[in-house]
Amino acid sequence: MLYYKTYEHPTSREWVVFIHGAGGSSSIWYKQIREFREDFNLLLIDLRGHGRSANSIKNLWNEKYTFPNVTKDIIEVLDHLNIPPAHVMGVSLGTILARQLAEMEPQRVKSMIMAGAITRLNFTSRILVILGNAFKSVLPYMWLYSLFAFIIMPRGNHAESRSLFIREAKRLCQKEFIRWFKLTKDINPLLRYFKEKDLSIPTLYIMGEEDVMFLESVKNIVKDHKKSFLEVIKACGHVVNVEQPDIFNKLSLEWLKSRYNPLQNSLEHP
Repeated sequence: MLYYKTYEHPTSREWVVFIHGAGGSSSIWYKQIREFREDFNLLLIDLRGHGRSANSIKNLWNEKYTFPNVTKDIIEVLDHLNIPPAHVMGVSLGTILARQLAEMEPQRVKSMIMAGAITRLNFTSRILVILGNAFKSVLPYMWLYSLFAFIIMPRGNHAESRSLFIREAKRLCQKEFIRWFKLTKDINPLLRYFKEKDLSIPTLYIMGEEDVMFLESVKNIVKDHKKSFLEVIKACGHVVNVEQPDIFNKLSLEWLKSRYNPLQNSLEHP
């Protein structure tokens, strides 16, 4: 099973499930834990091959890496812990997994918060994927990952989140990086399907105004999906929860608390 960590609230029955992106780990949420645990139960997961899940026996399996298969890992943890329908938060590629979870088992998802969401690959990102696939078995993966990090998060104020992603990615081995990179061939067909199908699950997208790779496509999807909403944080890039945690936490917590009545929840579930 994947590595996970929980923070349980003494009275609340509301859960938030955090899903990190490729090359990262659950440590990407370190600026959210203190505030979120005041009102919610928290579940943080390290995806296969990442963080403390890197030593999992699953890494010895020859199972093909697909978005449904990786999402089944998350479902296994939810089943193991008997987590009730929850609010799911993803960042970067983790937003695709959050959406895949909602697609596969919508009854588990009460709402979604998508940070630095990937809803379509633009021309630049498609070129990066093509080049990455061409050289992934030749060049050291950290060269490729560092290049991608600098292109996606190029500005000086993106340095902290860029360094965090690069530091976490160093824990991956070349073989694991290649397994995950192969998923890129499935991204655009999957994202086209997600855009066409509105699950009607309340969804908040929180994007940085400097996230030039992905912001415009999120604006388009919000126009088409009735229960989707967008907040754009100024002077912020792709990893909004790290670069502007105070604003991100405020927007997220306001959204989550609007999904239910915390006082009523506490009274009904002493």
